[in-house]
This record gives sequence, C-alpha cells and structure tokens, in this order.
Amino acid sequence: MKFKNILVVLNPENEKQYALARAVRLVKEQKNETKVKITALLSVYDLSYEMSALLSSEERSEMHQQVIEKHRHAVQYYLDKYADPEIELQSHIVWNSNEAEAIKEEVEGNNYDLVVKYTKDEESFTSLIFTPVDWQLLRKCPVPVLMVRDGDWKHQRRILVAVNVSGEQDYQDEFNQELVETGMSLAENLNRGNVHLVAAYPSAPINMAIDLPEFNTSGYENGIRGQHLINMKALRQKFGISEDHTHVREGFPEEVIPEVAKEIEAELVILGTVGRTGLSAALLGNTAEHVISKLSCNLLGIKPSKKDD
Repeated sequence: MKFKNILVVLNPENEKQYALARAVRLVKEQKNETKVKITALLSVYDLSYEMSALLSSEERSEMHQQVIEKHRHAVQYYLDKYADPEIELQSHIVWNSNEAEAIKEEVEGNNYDLVVKYTKDEESFTSLIFTPVDWQLLRKCPVPVLMVRDGDWKHQRRILVAVNVSGEQDYQDEFNQELVETGMSLAENLNRGNVHLVAAYPSAPINMAIDLPEFNTSGYENGIRGQHLINMKALRQKFGISEDHTHVREGFPEEVIPEVAKEIEAELVILGTVGRTGLSAALLGNTAEHVISKLSCNLLGIKPSKKDD
C-alpha cells in the first residue's frame, strides 16, 4: 500500500507539527514514482468574533477571512520547511468550531487515502492520550488513520499487526488479510522493516467452572489456544511470516496487544477499528479503543473495506 493523497491535521497548540513531519517521512520512504499530495488542514475558530451583535454578517465573514489568512501565513512556514520535489504540499484553513466536523467534511469532499493526526503522550510516557476528536476519527473515518506521538520513529522499524484468528466471523479472515497486507506493504517500504502478528484468546469463563464442577477448564483453554494457533499458522504462512514473529497469548486484547508491542519495541501497531453505534457502543465500547489507550507507539487504525459493524 502506497499512500498518494494524505490529509494531515495540524495541531495549533504545538509549535512542532509531528503529524506533518511523519507524513513527509512516510512519503519519502515509499519511494513513489509520481508526486504524492499532502494537504495540511487547520481548523480555526474564535468565539469572540461571533458574539458581537454590532457586526453584520458580511463584516463577520470578512473578519473570519482575515483570521484564516493570518493562519495561512503561519502554516506556510511548515510547507516551506518540508518542501520536497516528490511532494505536492498545500494547506486548507477552515473556520469551524468543531474540529471533528471540519475533518469529516474535508475527508468526504476529497479522495484521501490516509489521515495523519498527532496525539499526546501521557506524562509517564506509558500510554497515549486520545481526545474526543481522535476517538471520532477512529470510529467513523472511512480511510486509514495514523495517530502519531512525539519524537522520532524507533530504529528497529518493527510493525505489529493485531489480528483476530478466532474464526468466529466469516468476514474476519478477509479483514485479517487486509491488515497483514498493509503491514507487509509498509514494511517493504521501510528500511529494516519487519512484521509481527499478535492475537489474543479468551480464558475459560469463571462462571462455567463454578457452576459446572465437571467442566474441564484446561481442556477448554487448550482447545481454544490450539484453534487460534492453527488459524494463526495458516495466516502467517500465507504471507511468509516466520513463527517467531507471531504471538498468540491468553488474555484480553487490550492487555495482550500493548504488552507485545512493548516487548518487541514496535514503532507502529496496525489495528482494525470496527466502530459500534447506539447501545452497543455505550455498554461495550470498542475493543480497539481499550487497546490504543494503552499503547506507547504510533497507531494505524483501519476499517474493513466491506463490513463496518
């Protein structure tokens, strides 16, 4: 997968634009045959401009444009800084009080194949802080979303792909292949890149062991693990991934995936983000959300190309 039309969400609160820097570096490592387009989006808003009843709609619109032009000049500094003959850089400054809505409108109106956004580290550097805008992007954005953090990429260049090899859903095998193909493609473009796969399998339900004394807990767990190992083997062999680069562990995905990412010092985790809506979202949340809040590396969230529920 080579990204050809990238939307970078600028961070007005940070002098260093990590998302833009990461997008430019990604493009350069792709070794493209044609120019790649990067659009730097900045959403600006000032409530004080909306409060005055003395201004006409025309005057208010003119003031909006003045603010936009002021920010456009500021953003131009970054476009000049990262200018590259392989990249077509441009900016889009919009007046919108809702950053998530501004991003949504931009994505819907253009054929972007990747959105890149900066997200903060916690002070302890053990995990990332995701804003409500980040969550909305990961849940609803129809194209892959790359969440980046401070600092440079690790030298190991390891990519960890989280897959579901339970075999419970028909579309899961196809989605697993989408995720792994993305990881393999990125690894092929990155020097010293290599791909690891991770899958979590559940423990035996405690209530079954209590309510059914004759229930064979170890037999159940061995059966579940065995099936996951068989399915993982089939997946890794399809892509020529070595056995020592696959990790099948007991536990919840939100514990297993960050644990493995830390162990192998992954620079990037690729994760399927199948968003829920309605009561399901309120009660269960999204497994992906629980996982990514514990990561200490960059994240690429991808939705299934054919199924999103």
